[in-house]
Amino acid sequence: MADENAAAEDEGEDAAEAKGGKKKLLLFAGLGLVLLLAGGGAAYYFLVMNQQAPASVAGPGEPQPEAQRPVVFYDLPEMTVNLTTDGRATYLKVRIALEVENRATIDQIQPYLPRILDAFQIYLRELRPADLEGSAGLFRLKEQLLRRINLAVYPARVDGVLFKEILVQ
Repeated sequence: MADENAAAEDEGEDAAEAKGGKKKLLLFAGLGLVLLLAGGGAAYYFLVMNQQAPASVAGPGEPQPEAQRPVVFYDLPEMTVNLTTDGRATYLKVRIALEVENRATIDQIQPYLPRILDAFQIYLRELRPADLEGSAGLFRLKEQLLRRINLAVYPARVDGVLFKEILVQ
C-alpha cells in the first residue's frame, strides 16, 4: 500500500511539473508575442507615420513648406597658417565664405575684417592636425569660427561659415 501511495504521489508531482512547464511555456510565448507586437507597432509608427509628404504631393488642406529665404555669401581672403606640431611643419590652407542675411550685413561686417582675420589666425594656429580629422573635427572648427566671428562683428550677425577649400599639409 505504501508503494501505491508513493507511486501515486510521484505521478502527481510529475503531472504538476508538466502543468507548471506548460504554464511557463505559455507565459514566455505570450510575453514574446507582446514584445513582437510592441516592436512592430513602434516600427510602423517611426517608419510610416512619421514620414512627411514631399512638397509637390501636399494636399489642399496641408500647409506648404516655407520657401528658402535669400542669403548672401561673402568670401574671406585665403588664409594659410602653420599648425601646432611636435616637430615637423604642418600647414593649414583654408578658404571660407560667410553666409549672411542680406547685403547690408556685409556692409556692417567689412570694417571688422581685420578683427575677424586676427581672431581666425589666433584660433587656427593653436590647432593640431588631429583636431581637424574627420567630419566631427571640421564641424567643431566651423562652430568655433562662427562663434568667434559673431563675437567680433556684434551687433551684426553671421548665419554660417562655409568651407570652400580646406587643406592640411
